[in-house]
Amino acid sequence: MIIEAPIKLIGNNGSPYTRKMVSLLRYKHIPYKIIWRDPEEYLDQHNIEKPKPVLHPTFLFENSDKKIIAVTDSTPIIRKLEKKFASRSTIPSSPVLKFLNYLLEDYGDEWGTKFMFHYRWFDDKDIDNAGTLLPLYANTTLTNEELSQKKQKIANRQLGRVWVVGSNKKTAPLIDQSFKKVIGILEDHFITYPYLLGSRPASADFSFFGQLSQLVGFDPTPRSIIQNSSMRTVAWVGKTEDLSGLEPDSKDWISDSNLPQTLKSILSEIGKTYVPTMLKNEEAFSKGQEKWNAEILGSEWEQRTFPYQVKCLQWIREEFGVLKPNEQQKALNLLKETGCEKLII
Repeated sequence: MIIEAPIKLIGNNGSPYTRKMVSLLRYKHIPYKIIWRDPEEYLDQHNIEKPKPVLHPTFLFENSDKKIIAVTDSTPIIRKLEKKFASRSTIPSSPVLKFLNYLLEDYGDEWGTKFMFHYRWFDDKDIDNAGTLLPLYANTTLTNEELSQKKQKIANRQLGRVWVVGSNKKTAPLIDQSFKKVIGILEDHFITYPYLLGSRPASADFSFFGQLSQLVGFDPTPRSIIQNSSMRTVAWVGKTEDLSGLEPDSKDWISDSNLPQTLKSILSEIGKTYVPTMLKNEEAFSKGQEKWNAEILGSEWEQRTFPYQVKCLQWIREEFGVLKPNEQQKALNLLKETGCEKLII
């Protein structure tokens, strides 16, 4: 795959992963061109083979034969961009912090989207808001009839996919509880640190930002929750939208020997919620089970088995596996009693 600037991608402002990647491109000073429309429609129109699944954002790169290929999945794309455009790196230089950053990014992408997807498609007012705005973000010139048709199509499609994030009546209270807990921790963290791993943003920051850009600025229910509990998070989201003017320094990362208490609190929340769901999902997948349930924070979590998150868990373990033995031990010491160590031992 050949990556050349300007980077070309298809996205939507209502997509957390689009916002994640556009913010990262701005920070890294990578020129880009974004097409604001439905990727599937664009790929069909230009006879480009679709990735599976077709998601926002879809990047358009070239292969060795100069043929356009469509690529999704933000985390591996970021690693490819970092190799091509090394300056203003979002990957910590410390191997231990690099691993913790990967874990945090995965949590933001995979658990943070439970917050976003749940709130967007659970309550009628949020469903109506999203169904209206998403097609208009792609094309404001839709006729009322076209808007009505696309609104219904999008709502039906997304409501049919809420199983992916485990959103249902049983899990709704737990998702709400976890969201409010994370927001409270971030409120405390941002008192001392402007970013998750210090005074410069890591890829995990852009992961958190992507989901929070929607929770703060798009969906009515979570916006109200955040504004009543963490105005620092509201401000952080507004600032992280465009960090092109920030001048990072190699000394801006936190120490890999002792983590701030607020970061430990985030990792502990990951250990209590994300970790057990990942392990149960992996177990169910290995047994060929279509569904699984687990007790999390005293509540029952029920969800259909999701093969992609089995891959995510494997990738986390691979990131840990490349660490040297002393680095692995250091990482385990930092994760001690958070519950996150269960992912890798």
